[in-house]
Amino acid sequence: MSRILIVDDDAQLRGMLVRYLSAEGFAVDQAASAEEANTRLDQGGHDLVVLDVAMPGMDGFEFLRQLRAKSEVWVIMLSAKAEEVDRVVGLSLGADDYVTKPFSPRELTARIKAVLRRGRAATAVDTVLRFDGLTIDQDAREIHAGDKVVELSSLEFDLLVALASSPGRVFTRSHLLERVWGWDYFGSDRLVDVHVASIRREIGDDANDPRFIATVRGVGYKFVGVTQ
Repeated sequence: MSRILIVDDDAQLRGMLVRYLSAEGFAVDQAASAEEANTRLDQGGHDLVVLDVAMPGMDGFEFLRQLRAKSEVWVIMLSAKAEEVDRVVGLSLGADDYVTKPFSPRELTARIKAVLRRGRAATAVDTVLRFDGLTIDQDAREIHAGDKVVELSSLEFDLLVALASSPGRVFTRSHLLERVWGWDYFGSDRLVDVHVASIRREIGDDANDPRFIATVRGVGYKFVGVTQ
Protein backbone atom coordinates (compact mmCIF):
# COMPACT_ATOMS: atom_id res chain seq x y z
CA MET A 1 0.00 0.00 0.00
CA SER A 2 1.48 3.36 -1.05
CA ARG A 3 1.57 6.08 1.61
CA ILE A 4 0.65 9.65 0.61
CA LEU A 5 1.24 12.86 2.57
CA ILE A 6 -1.17 15.75 1.88
CA VAL A 7 0.36 19.15 2.77
CA ASP A 8 -2.18 21.98 2.57
CA ASP A 9 -3.44 24.59 5.03
CA ASP A 10 -7.04 24.11 3.78
CA ALA A 11 -8.53 21.64 6.28
CA GLN A 12 -11.62 21.04 4.13
CA LEU A 13 -9.54 20.15 1.09
CA ARG A 14 -7.28 17.89 3.15
CA GLY A 15 -10.26 16.06 4.58
CA MET A 16 -11.81 15.52 1.16
CA LEU A 17 -8.54 14.18 -0.28
CA VAL A 18 -7.94 11.91 2.69
CA ARG A 19 -11.39 10.36 2.29
CA TYR A 20 -11.12 9.96 -1.49
CA LEU A 21 -7.55 8.62 -1.59
CA SER A 22 -8.21 6.26 1.32
CA ALA A 23 -11.15 4.84 -0.62
CA GLU A 24 -8.76 4.33 -3.56
CA GLY A 25 -6.55 2.12 -1.40
CA PHE A 26 -3.85 4.57 -0.30
CA ALA A 27 -2.61 5.12 3.24
CA VAL A 28 -2.94 8.88 3.72
CA ASP A 29 -1.38 11.30 6.23
CA GLN A 30 -1.93 15.04 6.35
CA ALA A 31 -0.13 18.20 7.45
CA ALA A 32 -1.33 21.81 7.64
CA SER A 33 2.11 23.44 7.29
CA ALA A 34 5.63 22.84 6.06
CA GLU A 35 6.83 22.44 9.63
CA GLU A 36 4.25 19.74 10.36
CA ALA A 37 5.06 18.08 7.03
CA ASN A 38 8.74 17.84 8.01
CA THR A 39 7.76 16.06 11.21
CA ARG A 40 5.60 13.60 9.26
CA LEU A 41 8.30 12.94 6.67
CA ASP A 42 10.94 12.39 9.35
CA GLN A 43 8.82 9.47 10.56
CA GLY A 44 9.47 7.87 7.15
CA GLY A 45 7.55 5.55 4.87
CA HIS A 46 5.97 8.07 2.48
CA ASP A 47 5.97 7.33 -1.23
CA LEU A 48 4.54 10.64 -2.50
CA VAL A 49 3.78 14.15 -1.24
CA VAL A 50 0.88 16.28 -2.51
CA LEU A 51 2.13 19.81 -1.75
CA ASP A 52 0.26 23.11 -1.86
CA VAL A 53 2.22 26.14 -3.04
CA ALA A 54 0.46 28.89 -1.05
CA MET A 55 0.80 28.11 2.66
CA PRO A 56 1.36 30.45 5.63
CA GLY A 57 4.93 30.56 6.89
CA MET A 58 7.17 28.54 4.58
CA ASP A 59 5.51 28.27 1.15
CA GLY A 60 5.50 25.15 -1.00
CA PHE A 61 8.35 26.29 -3.26
CA GLU A 62 10.76 26.82 -0.36
CA PHE A 63 9.64 23.60 1.30
CA LEU A 64 10.30 21.70 -1.94
CA ARG A 65 13.73 23.33 -2.29
CA GLN A 66 14.69 22.09 1.18
CA LEU A 67 13.07 18.70 0.67
CA ARG A 68 15.04 18.01 -2.52
CA ALA A 69 18.29 18.57 -0.61
CA LYS A 70 17.58 15.44 1.43
CA SER A 71 14.92 13.34 -0.31
CA GLU A 72 13.84 12.06 -3.73
CA VAL A 73 10.26 11.32 -2.61
CA TRP A 74 7.77 11.92 -5.43
CA VAL A 75 6.07 15.36 -5.24
CA ILE A 76 2.91 16.66 -6.93
CA MET A 77 2.36 20.38 -6.41
CA LEU A 78 -1.02 22.08 -6.06
CA SER A 79 -1.62 25.73 -6.91
CA ALA A 80 -4.51 28.10 -7.52
CA LYS A 81 -2.34 29.85 -10.13
CA ALA A 82 -2.42 28.62 -13.72
CA GLU A 83 0.46 30.79 -14.98
CA GLU A 84 3.19 28.90 -16.81
CA VAL A 85 5.93 30.58 -14.76
CA ASP A 86 4.59 28.99 -11.55
CA ARG A 87 4.58 25.54 -13.13
CA VAL A 88 8.10 26.04 -14.45
CA VAL A 89 9.38 27.15 -11.02
CA GLY A 90 7.85 24.13 -9.30
CA LEU A 91 9.13 21.66 -11.87
CA SER A 92 12.57 23.26 -11.92
CA LEU A 93 12.81 22.82 -8.15
CA GLY A 94 12.15 19.11 -8.52
CA ALA A 95 8.39 18.59 -8.53
CA ASP A 96 7.28 15.55 -10.53
CA ASP A 97 3.90 16.97 -11.55
CA TYR A 98 1.82 20.14 -11.09
CA VAL A 99 -1.96 20.35 -10.67
CA THR A 100 -3.94 23.60 -10.85
CA LYS A 101 -6.86 24.24 -8.50
CA PRO A 102 -9.73 23.62 -8.78
CA PHE A 103 -9.25 19.98 -9.73
CA SER A 104 -11.25 16.81 -9.36
CA PRO A 105 -10.10 14.11 -6.90
CA ARG A 106 -10.32 11.68 -9.81
CA GLU A 107 -7.77 13.69 -11.82
CA LEU A 108 -5.36 13.95 -8.87
CA THR A 109 -5.70 10.22 -8.21
CA ALA A 110 -4.86 9.46 -11.85
CA ARG A 111 -1.76 11.63 -11.64
CA ILE A 112 -0.66 10.03 -8.37
CA LYS A 113 -0.99 6.56 -9.88
CA ALA A 114 0.93 7.63 -13.00
CA VAL A 115 3.81 9.02 -10.91
CA LEU A 116 3.99 5.92 -8.72
CA ARG A 117 4.05 3.66 -11.81
CA ARG A 118 7.13 5.53 -13.02
CA GLY A 119 8.91 4.67 -9.80
CA ARG A 120 8.12 0.96 -10.10
CA ALA A 121 9.17 0.80 -13.73
CA ALA A 122 12.51 2.45 -12.99
CA THR A 123 13.70 -0.43 -10.78
CA ALA A 124 13.58 -3.01 -13.57
CA VAL A 125 16.50 -1.64 -15.62
CA ASP A 126 19.95 -3.28 -15.22
CA THR A 127 22.22 -2.16 -18.09
CA VAL A 128 24.99 0.42 -18.48
CA LEU A 129 24.98 2.93 -21.34
CA ARG A 130 28.45 4.20 -22.28
CA PHE A 131 29.16 7.22 -24.45
CA ASP A 132 32.17 9.44 -25.02
CA GLY A 133 32.15 11.61 -21.89
CA LEU A 134 28.99 10.13 -20.35
CA THR A 135 28.19 6.86 -18.54
CA ILE A 136 24.68 5.93 -17.37
CA ASP A 137 24.42 2.99 -14.97
CA GLN A 138 20.72 2.16 -15.04
CA ASP A 139 20.94 -0.58 -12.41
CA ALA A 140 22.70 1.65 -9.85
CA ARG A 141 20.90 4.74 -11.18
CA GLU A 142 24.20 6.62 -11.36
CA ILE A 143 25.53 9.02 -13.99
CA HIS A 144 29.10 10.15 -14.65
CA ALA A 145 29.90 13.02 -17.02
CA GLY A 146 33.65 12.72 -17.38
CA ASP A 147 34.98 12.57 -13.81
CA LYS A 148 31.89 14.29 -12.37
CA VAL A 149 29.11 12.43 -10.60
CA VAL A 150 25.84 13.89 -11.91
CA GLU A 151 22.84 14.29 -9.61
CA LEU A 152 19.47 14.16 -11.40
CA SER A 153 15.96 13.72 -10.06
CA SER A 154 14.40 10.29 -10.55
CA LEU A 155 12.23 11.63 -13.36
CA GLU A 156 15.14 13.33 -15.12
CA PHE A 157 17.17 10.12 -14.89
CA ASP A 158 14.33 8.21 -16.58
CA LEU A 159 14.03 10.90 -19.26
CA LEU A 160 17.76 10.77 -20.03
CA VAL A 161 17.63 6.97 -20.22
CA ALA A 162 14.67 7.11 -22.60
CA LEU A 163 16.68 9.31 -24.97
CA ALA A 164 20.07 7.62 -24.56
CA SER A 165 18.64 4.12 -25.04
CA SER A 166 17.91 4.96 -28.68
CA PRO A 167 20.72 7.20 -30.03
CA GLY A 168 19.76 9.04 -33.19
CA ARG A 169 16.04 8.40 -32.77
CA VAL A 170 13.84 11.50 -32.78
CA PHE A 171 11.34 11.57 -29.93
CA THR A 172 8.36 13.90 -29.96
CA ARG A 173 7.50 15.59 -26.69
CA SER A 174 4.24 13.65 -26.51
CA HIS A 175 6.12 10.37 -26.98
CA LEU A 176 8.49 11.24 -24.15
CA LEU A 177 5.58 12.22 -21.93
CA GLU A 178 3.90 8.88 -22.57
CA ARG A 179 7.11 6.90 -22.06
CA VAL A 180 8.35 8.68 -18.92
CA TRP A 181 5.31 10.30 -17.31
CA GLY A 182 2.77 7.66 -18.35
CA TRP A 183 0.06 7.46 -20.99
CA ASP A 184 -2.53 9.10 -18.71
CA TYR A 185 -0.46 12.22 -17.94
CA PHE A 186 -2.50 15.44 -17.98
CA GLY A 187 -0.69 18.67 -18.81
CA SER A 188 1.47 20.67 -21.19
CA ASP A 189 4.12 18.90 -23.26
CA ARG A 190 6.41 21.86 -22.51
CA LEU A 191 7.13 20.06 -19.25
CA VAL A 192 9.63 18.02 -21.27
CA ASP A 193 11.54 21.19 -22.22
CA VAL A 194 11.97 22.18 -18.56
CA HIS A 195 13.49 18.84 -17.64
CA VAL A 196 15.69 18.58 -20.75
CA ALA A 197 17.13 22.00 -19.88
CA SER A 198 17.87 20.78 -16.37
CA ILE A 199 19.55 17.60 -17.66
CA ARG A 200 21.69 19.60 -20.07
CA ARG A 201 22.79 21.91 -17.28
CA GLU A 202 23.80 19.00 -15.04
CA ILE A 203 25.71 16.98 -17.68
CA GLY A 204 27.40 20.06 -19.16
CA ASP A 205 25.65 19.97 -22.53
CA ASP A 206 25.14 23.03 -24.73
CA ALA A 207 21.79 23.35 -26.53
CA ASN A 208 23.45 25.41 -29.28
CA ASP A 209 26.29 22.93 -29.78
CA PRO A 210 24.95 19.66 -28.34
CA ARG A 211 27.23 16.80 -27.46
CA PHE A 212 24.46 14.62 -26.06
CA ILE A 213 20.90 15.97 -26.50
CA ALA A 214 19.94 17.79 -29.70
CA THR A 215 16.73 19.73 -30.26
CA VAL A 216 14.79 18.82 -33.40
CA ARG A 217 12.91 22.02 -34.16
CA GLY A 218 9.16 21.66 -34.21
CA VAL A 219 9.34 18.00 -33.23
CA GLY A 220 11.23 17.17 -30.05
CA TYR A 221 14.65 15.77 -29.12
CA LYS A 222 17.20 13.12 -30.04
CA PHE A 223 20.29 11.75 -28.34
CA VAL A 224 23.50 12.34 -30.32
CA GLY A 225 26.16 11.02 -27.93
CA VAL A 226 28.94 8.91 -29.46
CA THR A 227 28.78 5.30 -28.27
CA GLN A 228 31.93 3.79 -26.73
